[in-house]
Amino acid sequence: MLNVRSYNLGPLQTNAYLLTGSDPAKGIIIDPGMNPAALVRSIEGMDIEAILLTHAHFDHMGGVDEIRKAKKCPVYLHPLESEWLSSPKLNGSLQWPDVAPPLSTDPAEYDLAEGQTLNLIGHSFRVLHTPGHSPGSVSFLCGNDLFSGDVLFKLGVGRTDLPGGRERDLVDSLRGKLYRLDEEVKVYPGHGSRTTIGFERVRNPYVTL
Repeated sequence: MLNVRSYNLGPLQTNAYLLTGSDPAKGIIIDPGMNPAALVRSIEGMDIEAILLTHAHFDHMGGVDEIRKAKKCPVYLHPLESEWLSSPKLNGSLQWPDVAPPLSTDPAEYDLAEGQTLNLIGHSFRVLHTPGHSPGSVSFLCGNDLFSGDVLFKLGVGRTDLPGGRERDLVDSLRGKLYRLDEEVKVYPGHGSRTTIGFERVRNPYVTL
C-alpha cells in the first residue's frame, strides 16, 4: 500500500508529498516546495530514495537543495527543464521577488521520459509527460494514485501564460492522457485539494472529456 502525506509549503501553498511503502523508514518526495521545515522535520531519520519533480517552477523546487544535501538523494526531472534548477530566470524565482529570493540548485541527477517506470519504495511509478503548464511537466501514476503537479487541479487546470506554457498542449495532456485513466484514480495536485479523474472529466469547467 502506498502511504501519502501532504505538506502545504511556501507562500504559494504548494503541495509537497512524502510517500512511503511497507517500510516507513524509506520514502520519496514529490515537489519539495519553499519553506520546507515541516517536511524536513518529518523525514529526520528516514532514508529518502529520491526527489521527483513534476516540473521545475520555483514553488515546486524551493526545498530541493536543502533536502538533497541532507539526504544525499537524487533528483528526477524532465530534460526539457534540465537547466531550470540552476537558473532563477527559468524557474521563475527572479520574476517574483516579492514571493521568493532567486533560487538555484544543481541540475537533476536523472532525466524523466514518457512511459518510463521508476521502481522506488517497493512501488512502480509510471511517468506521463503532460506538458502545457510548462514544457517538461510530468505526472506520476502509481496504481490508482496520480500526482499531477500543476497540470490538473480540482475544478481547475494549470495556467499556460508562463514561459514555455501552451494551452493546446495542456488540453492534449488532459484529454489524451489523464482523462483516459480510470475514473476512480485519485488525483493529488500541486495546489489545492485532492480529486478524482472521474470527477474532473465531467465537472472541470476548463477542460472536459
